[in-house]
Amino acid sequence: MIRHIVLIKFKSGIDQNVIDSLFDALADLGREIAGMRGFDGGVSVSPENLEKGFRHGFCIDFDDEAARDAYLEHPTHQALGAELVKAAEGEISGLMVFDLAM
Repeated sequence: MIRHIVLIKFKSGIDQNVIDSLFDALADLGREIAGMRGFDGGVSVSPENLEKGFRHGFCIDFDDEAARDAYLEHPTHQALGAELVKAAEGEISGLMVFDLAM
């Protein structure tokens, strides 16, 4: 299994509805991509305050690397990724991606 973890530092003042819409659309990809197990996303609730501005994030579990790769190449993911980059502070520098083999 692959756990795909994305942390986002959204631009100041971005509307919560925009964030919710992006996360909902990403979650909906599970209906189109075999091997995508689910989507969890939201705001950090850590009391440690170590987010360094990356206050939002999401995780998607995939059966394997092939399922993760199908997600990465999917045209809807590509479009949503571009929207995330535009919404992030500093664009691509406002995103962190980490894939963990489970």
